[in-house]
Amino acid sequence: MPHAQFDPTARQSVAAAAVEAKTRKDLTWQQIAEAAGLSTAFVTAAVLGQHALPEAAAKAVTELLGLDDDAAMLLQTIPTRGSIDGGVPTDPTIYRFYEMLQVYGTTLKALVHEQFGDGIISAINFRLDVKKVADPEGGERAVITLDGKYLPTKPF
Repeated sequence: MPHAQFDPTARQSVAAAAVEAKTRKDLTWQQIAEAAGLSTAFVTAAVLGQHALPEAAAKAVTELLGLDDDAAMLLQTIPTRGSIDGGVPTDPTIYRFYEMLQVYGTTLKALVHEQFGDGIISAINFRLDVKKVADPEGGERAVITLDGKYLPTKPF
């Protein structure tokens, strides 16, 4: 039976323990995701407290990280989502995403509505991918794909 968390503190504690174990064992998020049998983005978000993992995946992750049965149980609970406290984010990486939405948010909205009509892009029926690619001008580029199902607004 699915259970929900109402206080994110327990999940935050599991996330902190998982990140500590990941670091201590010198694992990548991809290695953890492979053990879970799910995508890297989904497992990373789940371990960091933003999704519930299926039972088998939660057990595989906690076994790999050396966490206990309580952690496996908590990784299966439906979390209280949202990892950014109110206000402007101060972490430089997260701030850049905030900045991108400040600059391009209205553009994204205008283009989505022009192509699809009135509605939203789901963050539930959603896929996320991050890839590192070579920049033809030198260095590297980050290619981030946000792939969400379009949900039209329905008059009632």
